[in-house]
Amino acid sequence: MIQRLRNKFIAISTAALVVVLITIIGSMVSVSSIHAHRETNDILTLLSQHNGQLSTKNANAAAKKRLGSRFNREEMFQYRYFSANISKDGKNIKIDNSHILTVSPDAIADLAETVQQRGRSRGVIRYQGTSYAYKMAKKKNGQIGIVFLDQSMIFKNTHDLILSGTILGIVSLILFEFVLIMSSKRAIKPVIEAEQRQKEFITNAGHELKTPLSIISANTELEEMMNGESEWTQSNKQQIQRLTHLINLMISLAKLDERPELQLQEIDPATEVQKVINNFKAVIAQSNHQLKYQLQPGLKIKADPNYYYELISILLDNANKYCDPNGTIFVNVSADKHGKNVLLKVGNSYAEGQNVDYNKFFERFYRNDTSHNNEKKSGFGIGLSIAQNLVKNFKGSLSVDWKDGNIYFTVSFKSLRQSTRSTSKQLNKTQ
Repeated sequence: MIQRLRNKFIAISTAALVVVLITIIGSMVSVSSIHAHRETNDILTLLSQHNGQLSTKNANAAAKKRLGSRFNREEMFQYRYFSANISKDGKNIKIDNSHILTVSPDAIADLAETVQQRGRSRGVIRYQGTSYAYKMAKKKNGQIGIVFLDQSMIFKNTHDLILSGTILGIVSLILFEFVLIMSSKRAIKPVIEAEQRQKEFITNAGHELKTPLSIISANTELEEMMNGESEWTQSNKQQIQRLTHLINLMISLAKLDERPELQLQEIDPATEVQKVINNFKAVIAQSNHQLKYQLQPGLKIKADPNYYYELISILLDNANKYCDPNGTIFVNVSADKHGKNVLLKVGNSYAEGQNVDYNKFFERFYRNDTSHNNEKKSGFGIGLSIAQNLVKNFKGSLSVDWKDGNIYFTVSFKSLRQSTRSTSKQLNKTQ
């Protein structure tokens, strides 16, 4: 439990840092990208308005007005651009490549024709691995003017920011993870100490309570020897048994939290379930419940036989305890449809279970009967919590669902193998 808490603490802390880093780096990249797009659009607009030129007097005046504080006459020479003017009849193309050296006039003509065929006034086109933003506009004389701007330099800061932000984020995350792992044990030390004190208290209190209970039991037996059995002595013995059972359950739960050394071995789940059913037949019959079970032989799982027996006992006892009057208890052991898992399903009639919150069933000391006054269902709300711990120790999963008036607890184990093809034959019985 402590290790799970530590892992959860590390995972949540790491996830929080990832969210913070993504938010910070993402915000910086977004702002940089917005500025780059705005700069590209402004320069393209200036080029389109001044026949593909930025160095003229009129172009500089328009740039100063449009760019404002961002305008710098010297910086206007950093841009690489070219333009093409297509005649009204489309037969002649006038090329201006005076501000670029890597794109030939023939390539510019091909790019202009491609852009014209696209029919979009703005966009991006790639040539020899470089992205060129373009703007196409129809002039008063009927010509079509297309200006192209190399946007790789404009977006360089954004790309550098993405690269450096990613590297910095990964390095920060690794360092944070290392520091977190080293310090996580100290961070949850108060929780560890409190958990340990709780376990010690339960164990010590359990042993201390057994002594007075033994004395009360002995006194009750002596009272019966002297004065005979009465309803008071019977009540005392029932409460002694009840308290003893509760103490044993609490001690078992505390020991399970300590991750005991389990003797995992290959077992046949159907055989073990049959043993428990044989011991419960009389109890179930006494409760006026019907028992139906299907056990598929030959399946193999890895589990501790003693704890597996206890798991089945808990589920069967719970089913018998909370079964509807004259209801039916179901037990099923089978392989799933893919044959990868072995399913142990224990269910019972439960007509009022449609609107029940089943997630709470595995909470310690939780009982659906919140009054705790039903003597027939004299549980403590610990059994299913113990069952869940046992299943986790077996590396399995435990789920609960309600269907057609019946509640089912399903335990899934990883299947080891099936002995023979005859395992498809199931043992079907009704008691």
